[in-house]
Amino acid sequence: MQAAQNFLKRPFVFPVICLILGILVGLIWGWWIDPVKFVDATPAYLRADLQEDYLRMAIRSFVADQSADKAIQRWQDLGPNAPQLLAIIKNDPQGIDPRVIDIFSQVVQQGAPVSNATPAPSGGGATASLSTWVISIAGILILVVLLVAAYIFLRRLLGKRGSGEPTAVMQAAEISRNTEKTNFEDLGLAPPITQTMTTYMLGDDLYDESFSIDTQGGEFLGEYGVGVSETIGVGDPKKVTALEIWLFDKNDIKTATKVLMSSHAFSDAGIRGRLEPKGELVLVEPQKQIILETQTLQLLATVVDLQYGQGPLPANSYFERLTLELAIWPKGS
Repeated sequence: MQAAQNFLKRPFVFPVICLILGILVGLIWGWWIDPVKFVDATPAYLRADLQEDYLRMAIRSFVADQSADKAIQRWQDLGPNAPQLLAIIKNDPQGIDPRVIDIFSQVVQQGAPVSNATPAPSGGGATASLSTWVISIAGILILVVLLVAAYIFLRRLLGKRGSGEPTAVMQAAEISRNTEKTNFEDLGLAPPITQTMTTYMLGDDLYDESFSIDTQGGEFLGEYGVGVSETIGVGDPKKVTALEIWLFDKNDIKTATKVLMSSHAFSDAGIRGRLEPKGELVLVEPQKQIILETQTLQLLATVVDLQYGQGPLPANSYFERLTLELAIWPKGS
């Protein structure tokens, strides 16, 4: 699940998925659910050689029934190619009496001129109209979804600040890059399988980091990450009062989770009651270390930097900045 969420967070992935789904829905609807149905289509849709055969049969039928109305109708059904086809038949009667062809020509050309417009196929009436409306609405909904996805992506990428000013995401990434990682070998510990710095900054409303755990040989062992767990107050940007750190082990059926809480949230019974089902509650303090364990993995999270926001909300109730160092070892190493 976390791998799927991480994949969807990549730029343009969600809009491309929506586009593909929209195309598939349109094809399924147009080919199987409500395809175009030709009902009582005219000979105007036949190949040229078949149209010629049809006109020869119409002339022979005229000899038999002497019906001018039927002759005119059959002539009109051929569409704008009728005069050219009649000229071909005059030059090559193929057993038809030329006098009959002339009479037929006079009847159809004097009775009703051929329309230059090719008759449209008869659709499903109200059903076709309904289908058009449904497809139009579906197209509008898909467009709205794409626009919302593009807005969220651009808002996350560029932020809501003026041009040239770094966004919260950019500032957080810069802090993580410039923060020195712990050299665990100097402390007498084995080097971790993976070691990551991650920073939350006020304004990053979509903060949700996840990382893969792989051996040097490329074997997948699991995943770990941290994201927003609880906010406080109203308005933008969101005021994060608790973060959720988790560790997934492919050899364990349960994901280890702990909730990192601000000082105010940790002492608020209501907030604690909402967050207790998510995992063990931990008060965030500078340089504090939090350990998560699964069947075969161990995660050490260190609070490298902590700064609370200042505002009308209670003191120490939401984070302005929080940097965590996350390191993974095999359990028991």
